[in-house]
Amino acid sequence: MLANLVRLFRYRGLIQSLVARELKARYRGSALGFLWSFINPLLQLAIYSFIFTTIMPNRVEGVQPYSLFMLCGILPWTWFSASLTEASGSLIAGGNLIKKVLFPAEVLPLVSVLANMVHFALALPIVALFLVAYQHVPDGLGLLWFPVAVLVQLLFTSGLALALAALTVHFRDIRDILANVLMLWFFATPIIYPWSQKEVAAFRQFFDLNPFTHLAVSYQEILFFDGPVGHWRWLLALGLASVGVFLAGYWLFDRLRDSFAEVV
Repeated sequence: MLANLVRLFRYRGLIQSLVARELKARYRGSALGFLWSFINPLLQLAIYSFIFTTIMPNRVEGVQPYSLFMLCGILPWTWFSASLTEASGSLIAGGNLIKKVLFPAEVLPLVSVLANMVHFALALPIVALFLVAYQHVPDGLGLLWFPVAVLVQLLFTSGLALALAALTVHFRDIRDILANVLMLWFFATPIIYPWSQKEVAAFRQFFDLNPFTHLAVSYQEILFFDGPVGHWRWLLALGLASVGVFLAGYWLFDRLRDSFAEVV
């Protein structure tokens, strides 16, 4: 396993090419192309603003404007959920590639994760623009934690993506189960409601067991709240756990590697 993991670094050129191909394919035939990466977060913010100021006004203190607060958590969640959904079927979709002897199959789920990370990165300037407009300029020291949060999420998501991709080859029902699990996971994470809400505090021990809770809260503290990042200990602990998740996911993928070509 370690030998294959080391060799993965040699395929960085292939991964870069496949990520570029994936991004181009997503917007092929679209009149606006990559502009949709900027338009989508704008539309999301407009929809959330309308819902939570007109239809269901939310005036929770400390998280206003509420739509912008939500967007700081929804964008990383979108990267996470889209990556797992796409990665789960990546080996099946790329069956012709993995039947080639020298093709590293683990590249395919990782490409799904990295392509969605690029979309996440392209949406950040829109978030930054509105943060400045609403006078929610992030704390300079707090921003230093942003690449840490991104790296932790990258490792955690990649580990799960590798495991799901390998298992879905043998158990096709995982893709349908995953959609429901992700829906439950989303509502079990303080994204559309604040971590400081008293109803959340009453069940804090359960929220602490949710790994994405600590990512969502960290992003909210880094981007939305202009103060010190108080969740950094949980973020570092999740970082250590994410290394374990990545290694476990890669180990499972490596164990099942020889059966992929036969099944797909």
